[in-house]
Amino acid sequence: MGIKTPFVAVDGIIQLFDSEDRFRGIVLIERKNPPLGLAIPGGFVDVGERVEDALIREMKEETDLDVEIVRLLGVYSDPDRDPRFHTVSITYVCKAYGEPKAQSDAKDVKIFRLEDIPFDKLVFDHAKILKDYLLR
Repeated sequence: MGIKTPFVAVDGIIQLFDSEDRFRGIVLIERKNPPLGLAIPGGFVDVGERVEDALIREMKEETDLDVEIVRLLGVYSDPDRDPRFHTVSITYVCKAYGEPKAQSDAKDVKIFRLEDIPFDKLVFDHAKILKDYLLR
């Protein structure tokens, strides 16, 4: 009998800054694949990969940004958080500079000021994650 465990994912709240270190907003992607909607950039950890390395790789793959990890926001593990299967997300707050460009699973990439985050368009439990981020 094989061992069954949840999938491990990483999500990154990318705080985007301009060249003068002024905060521009956070980066969200429009998903190319179901469930469709806006999401925090992220993806799955590969076997043999550290979660921090997976985060940096996934942020580059989806937004073309090189991120610096600022801190761990939290671990989100509700079995119903992802409609596809049980996924545990390790979510980090990151910092980046430059212009994001949609890559891989992202259909589009957008920058939102904190007061303009469209919570009703977010998929998975990303509205909860971003509310936790705003509270800290």
